[in-house]
Amino acid sequence: MKKTPFTDTHIALGAKMHEFAGYNMPIEYSGIIDEHLAVINSVGVFDVSHMGEFWVKGAKAFDFVQKISSNDASALTPGKIQYTCFVNENGGIIDDFLLYSYEPEKYMLVVNAANIEKDWAWCVKQNTMGAELENASDHTAQLAIQGQKALDTLQKLTDIDLSAIPYYTFTTGKLAGVDNVIISNTGYTGAGGFELYFYPEYGSRIWDAVFEAGAEFGIKPIGLGARDTLRLEMGFCLYGNDIDDSTTPLQAGLGWITKLVDGNNFVGREIIEAEKIKGIPRRLCGFTMIDRGIPRHGYEIVNAEGESIGHVTSGTMSPVLKVGIGLGYVQPEYAKAGTEIFIKIRERNLKAEVTKLPFRKN
Repeated sequence: MKKTPFTDTHIALGAKMHEFAGYNMPIEYSGIIDEHLAVINSVGVFDVSHMGEFWVKGAKAFDFVQKISSNDASALTPGKIQYTCFVNENGGIIDDFLLYSYEPEKYMLVVNAANIEKDWAWCVKQNTMGAELENASDHTAQLAIQGQKALDTLQKLTDIDLSAIPYYTFTTGKLAGVDNVIISNTGYTGAGGFELYFYPEYGSRIWDAVFEAGAEFGIKPIGLGARDTLRLEMGFCLYGNDIDDSTTPLQAGLGWITKLVDGNNFVGREIIEAEKIKGIPRRLCGFTMIDRGIPRHGYEIVNAEGESIGHVTSGTMSPVLKVGIGLGYVQPEYAKAGTEIFIKIRERNLKAEVTKLPFRKN
């Protein structure tokens, strides 16, 4: 298994480790619920160095990102970020990713760890215009500092006014004495905070500085288990569960990052346009359990008559709401908030209700 710059630290701290996307990653430290609530109530640190980073540079950089991104890159200016996705020729989602506008002819793509090789191959295939591409995944470390005390923690380590970095924007500067750290107001928790990108050799220095700065707030290391429950409470999609090569952005409720505007001729656009006219066969929705039960990936969703109408893609017991919640695809007529559905758990049809996302209202 691959290691991140922090793998030995996780092991030394007693983390429960497991393979994820080829990396030896921490699943939990003190327990998923404890870590989840630590992020909600204070501040937590996630090692997300397994994520992939691609640079796109040169005179053809914009033409390239406009071709491979479902969102409209022309709306970006330096320092801004878009959530977007790669779409294949059949309209399916190859991956969802973040697109950073670094300079007029320089962009960074942040892709999911499990899809790095697939995404890189797709980018190389689509680079018919000759943009300069660099896969910097093995030379980039990343920490996510999340929670309401994240800003207070990191502000101790930099002269940059972090409160002046709006959501989905970033800057580059010195943090913990390290130059050229990318400081991004993004995250996968819905609890607020920042993501930091830097060279792996500075990993220990930044990790130690962050934990020293956050000590007064009870800062904790957080594993992938709580990362999943936090994103699910917000209704954020997880690639491989809620979205994949067979789901289109419209089916996944991601029409808002799929811009069918003039000049945005991304791969797969024609399929998406046809689907928008014809209508989607299924829709991803959130639901909350009414009957007591925990929904899990793959469980069948049925209607009041017991007829199959879809399946669960993600589910958990919400640490904040203390009730079962989930995401799943259903026939469009069942996707409206307030609709009664049933989750088949151990041959019992347990009542649930379609819920407007996010589950956790901040």
